[in-house]
Amino acid sequence: MALESIRGSLKDKGVRLTRQRQILLDLIDKSGQHLDAEKLFQMAKEKDPKLNRVTVYRTLKLLKEGGLVDELDLMHYGGDQHYYETKTKQEHAHVICLRCGKVEEFFGDPLQRLRRQIEAHFGFQILLARTEVGGYCSHCQVLREKEIEEARAHSPAATPHAVLSHRMGKPKHAPRRDGAI
Repeated sequence: MALESIRGSLKDKGVRLTRQRQILLDLIDKSGQHLDAEKLFQMAKEKDPKLNRVTVYRTLKLLKEGGLVDELDLMHYGGDQHYYETKTKQEHAHVICLRCGKVEEFFGDPLQRLRRQIEAHFGFQILLARTEVGGYCSHCQVLREKEIEEARAHSPAATPHAVLSHRMGKPKHAPRRDGAI
């Protein structure tokens, strides 16, 4: 997001773009990662040792309310953590590996087609769309297959589900089997 656009947006809301706010925006915008508040705090502290957690949380709230950053949960991979990214002009999907936590961004026509189909089908005007896809990256697929093979070699009755549940534990976001919330 252009710095002048950010300054203008903040100025319209009566908020100055202070040095500390600028540091946080730059980290969110230029790190190439989806950062949570704690990681942002640690990285910002390296640039300005006087910066404190309260400033980070207040600034994130201000930037979110000002429409300059999006707050994401990324399929709750990290538990209840929230991650931040600057708003982009082009809609995209987040593709999250449920094993290693790697996050990729997908930009493309299929998202726009889906948006148009939903609007046409429901007569709905979409103002906000967030798409998250969870699965396993190519590296983790190889690791999972090796684990399944090893488990089968040690226990012929082992199923892939039993192996994964034992090795990885139950994902934090997985629904309960009994249907309860």
